[in-house]
Amino acid sequence: MSTTLYLVPTPLDFGCEQLAPLQDVMPQGTLQVAARLQHWVCENAKTTRAFLNRVNAVEPLQNGLQALHIQELPREVHKKGDHVGGGTGTSTTASSFDAKPLLAAAVALGQDIGLCSEAGMPAVADPGSSVVRAAHALGLNVVPLVGPASLLLALSASGLNGQDFAFVGYLPQDATARAKRIRELEALCTEKGQTQIFIETPYRNAALTGALLQTLEHNTRLALASGLTLAGGSVQCKTAKAWRQNPPALGKDQPVVFAIGR
Repeated sequence: MSTTLYLVPTPLDFGCEQLAPLQDVMPQGTLQVAARLQHWVCENAKTTRAFLNRVNAVEPLQNGLQALHIQELPREVHKKGDHVGGGTGTSTTASSFDAKPLLAAAVALGQDIGLCSEAGMPAVADPGSSVVRAAHALGLNVVPLVGPASLLLALSASGLNGQDFAFVGYLPQDATARAKRIRELEALCTEKGQTQIFIETPYRNAALTGALLQTLEHNTRLALASGLTLAGGSVQCKTAKAWRQNPPALGKDQPVVFAIGR
């Protein structure tokens, strides 16, 4: 029997007070696959069960929550990422994690596996690439399912260059290092026309926005995509000069995708 690893997107409302109706942001086909899977690899088992409980309300699970085999990626993977030379932007020496043992039980039974993160597409701006690597090494089928991906949603709605762009993870927290990194990214926008996309922990949104408005040149465009797929979500893109005249108010619990470009 052939085993397939399904990359299962999850809603972007993780940590938000208001939850989006699942059927509005997830295709029925994705929910049907999620409902039949018994084996899962995830960031957090508790939040994965909460997601599957939402799935169950729309597409009944073939196995009860208590019967599911849910394994978490190690916390070290969350902190440093699970790809050599990658990570979350806070480390340039992320270790390469061998995820094959996490897949062993399902592979032995010839059963399919789901991979999910707490919000959005697994293995993109989230841990999970080690699991995908392991699946390829074991000769498994790897199938990405359709669902919300915040980076692409933000980019498409920004009006910035969608033909040449880079996701650079998190910027440094230290003020001096952060300002230096902002200037480096802005130089790429100016010299190459390349859009630079990054994210931040919601409670630090205001600090990052302040640093951007303090550091960016007047004519550099800054896009703020907040609450994507939620009722109160918005995407705004203005020059740094325009933002300085009317600074944004970002909630401490609302995920934001930042992008700069020309």
